[in-house]
Amino acid sequence: MSTNEAESATSEDDGELKRSITGRLLYFYVLGDVLGSGIYVLIGLVAGAVGGAFWIAFAVGVTVATITGLAYAELVTKYPQAAGAALYVNKAFNNRPLTFLITVSMLSASFAAAGSLATGFGAYFDEIWSLPPALLVTLAFVIGLAIVNFIGITESVVTNMLMTFVEIAGLLIVMLIGVIYVAQGKADFSTLGDFRAEGSPIFAIIAGVALAFFAMTGFENAANVAEETINPAKNFPRALVGGMITAGVIYVLVAMTSALTVPIGTLQDSDAALLEVVKAGILPVPVGVMTILFAVIAMIAITNTTLVAVVTQSRILYGMANEDVVPGIFGKIHQTRKSPWVALLFAAAVVSSLLLVGFALNQSGAGIDVVARLATVTVVFTLVIYALVIFSALKLRGQDEGDETFRAPIALLVVGVIGNAILLGYVLIDDPKSLLWCAGLLALGGVLFIAEWFFGDRDRPDDRAPGESTLSTD
Repeated sequence: MSTNEAESATSEDDGELKRSITGRLLYFYVLGDVLGSGIYVLIGLVAGAVGGAFWIAFAVGVTVATITGLAYAELVTKYPQAAGAALYVNKAFNNRPLTFLITVSMLSASFAAAGSLATGFGAYFDEIWSLPPALLVTLAFVIGLAIVNFIGITESVVTNMLMTFVEIAGLLIVMLIGVIYVAQGKADFSTLGDFRAEGSPIFAIIAGVALAFFAMTGFENAANVAEETINPAKNFPRALVGGMITAGVIYVLVAMTSALTVPIGTLQDSDAALLEVVKAGILPVPVGVMTILFAVIAMIAITNTTLVAVVTQSRILYGMANEDVVPGIFGKIHQTRKSPWVALLFAAAVVSSLLLVGFALNQSGAGIDVVARLATVTVVFTLVIYALVIFSALKLRGQDEGDETFRAPIALLVVGVIGNAILLGYVLIDDPKSLLWCAGLLALGGVLFIAEWFFGDRDRPDDRAPGESTLSTD
């Protein structure tokens, strides 16, 4: 019997998950996670921050994210469990407040991302039907996804793959437009080296990377299937890095096409920037038809990513309730639908509140770009999480390792910490008001924690202190 067969047999005998995901399948899983809808929503903002050379921001962003991915790869081969960053930080530091902070940060990042994506959905929807108010569309979008999850219609592997193919198809259309445009001899390649943003090109790139980083996230979700991957020590690092590099190449090519075919000012001022590439009329198809088709593709891509975020939010709340960290009501499962309905309602309410706050501030004359602000909030939380994961990998180096454990180069991990720190520092300096939004989300998590601390005695096991995590540190 081969090693892989022995592993599968042992897993089945022990009642564990079967290792059935090959390295190739895992590669496409990672690619699908990273190739989310961020580029559909944020490419115009990145172009405005950098200029025609904004493709560099995506290249640098995927490099920093890939280095962070190496830390995840090392930790996943040691601890192939679904808890992800919270588990790694808990094992490294065994600190309950820090574990709670990282968990709430994951939850908050998901809230903010869903709000940003919902706003982007509204922008593409407006291209098809401009009658409904944008706020109404975004709120209906969030509530609709919560209802889908409540009913129990979750994404199967096939559905997820089909929606991923739709996302990729949209990006391939953009790249095809670029190929045709170049073949026609109309491209001015000097645009790709143009930094039109004010100040130093280096700061312009950092500004672009800070926004582009939103499109690089998602690879960390692959940690949830590590326990079902055949030979994870070998396949997980290869699939993770390979998937991220592939996504990065696609992002760079899409950015180059956008810069070559559409004026940067047009991209910057558009709420649906990739649609401007389609509207350039380069393809031999009626522009009206292509506009509607691409808007639908973009909305499907955004729906796919946001649906995953909604699932994540409710499951984090459900898990925190089961660990006695937040009130037990979030652990309630609907009797017939078998969905965490209270957690879903709460998550939808929080995301809707973020959208309403943005709308109210704009009505008062604040002039907030809700997509950019919520994307920034997501990036802040994500960078903190990624930095702590890298620190965890460094601290746990030499522990729980075997002959097949993947080991990320320490020098690259240090570079990753520095890269995350630089980006985080820039984001906070460039948009300090985003900290108020971050603080509000953290405060909400704190309120839930306090509520459980004082009023959760009835469902707290006798051997567990208030707020104590059940994540293993053994």
